[in-house]
Amino acid sequence: MRLNYHHLHYFYAIATHGSIAKASLALHITPQTLSAQLKKLEDQLGYALFERSGNKMQLNPMGNVTFSYAKEIFGLGDELLHSLQNHSEQFAFKFSIGVTDVIAKVFSFNFLKQIYTMDDSIKLICKETSLDTLLSELAINKLDAILSDTSLPAHSAVKAFNHFVGKSGMSFFAHKNKAEALALNFPQSLNGQPFFLAGEGTNQRINVLSWFEQIDVQPQILGEFDDSVLANYFCQADYGICCAPTIIEEHVVNQFDLALIGRTDQIMEHYYLISPERKVKHPAVQHLLSESRKLFQTPLS
Repeated sequence: MRLNYHHLHYFYAIATHGSIAKASLALHITPQTLSAQLKKLEDQLGYALFERSGNKMQLNPMGNVTFSYAKEIFGLGDELLHSLQNHSEQFAFKFSIGVTDVIAKVFSFNFLKQIYTMDDSIKLICKETSLDTLLSELAINKLDAILSDTSLPAHSAVKAFNHFVGKSGMSFFAHKNKAEALALNFPQSLNGQPFFLAGEGTNQRINVLSWFEQIDVQPQILGEFDDSVLANYFCQADYGICCAPTIIEEHVVNQFDLALIGRTDQIMEHYYLISPERKVKHPAVQHLLSESRKLFQTPLS
C-alpha cells in the first residue's frame, strides 16, 4: 500500500481549518470533491479520522496520530522550499527535544548548545515539562529526543532507548555569612537548619530526603520549588540552605554569590537522553551523546 499524498494533503487542510466547507474554500475545490477524497484516504488507512458533529470535524485519536505525521511531512516540504528559495546550499533541518522541568537551566544550556557545533543552521525546538507529557509527544513523533534526569520507566508503553549521558553528586550551599560555620561539621551541621527542597515527585527530592534519613539529619524544610533557580534566590537572600548537582557547583557559587558548605557522592543525579526507536540513528542525537559526555569532565561555569 502506497500513501496518496494528495489525499493526505486534503485531510491536512480539513484538520487545519476545522471543517470541509472552510478547507474547500482554501483549496478552491468543491466540498463534495474534498469529502470524497477524505473518504478514499480513510478507506485506504482502514479507519476513520474524524468525529463528525454537524458541520464541525474533530480529530479522533487515530486522526491525531495521522495529523502529527502530516504536519511533519508538509512542514519539511515548506522548509525545503524556503531553503531553495534562499539559495541555501545545505538543508537546514529542525531538531525537537524535550527537557524535563527539574533539570537545571545551566546544564540544559550547556548540553543543548553542542547541537550548534554540528551545524549552526539547525533550528532547535525545546519544550520543557514533565517526563510523562514529553513521552506522550515522543510517542507521536513530535519530539526527536528527551533529556531527562530519570530513565525511561520500565512500564512505559513508549518504544524508545535510554542513552546514559553522565552522573553527578550533590553540593550544598548557603549565604557566605553562615557557610563557614556550617561547613565545619557537614553534613550533621544541616540538622535543624532551614532548607529548600526540590519539588514533589522529583528524583532529587526523593534522594535528598532518603540521604537525610540515612545520616540521621533532619533539616527544617522551609520550602519546595520545582524551579531550582528560585531556591537559589531564596538561599542568596539568606533564608536557608539549598542544594544542586555538583556539576553546576561553580555556576551556582558565581551566579548567586553563594558559598559551598559541602558535597556528597551518596546522592547521585543521573542524566539520560531518550530517543525513539525509529530515530535512534538521528545525527543530532548521536552528536549530542558524543559531545555531552565531555560536560562531566569539568565543572560548568
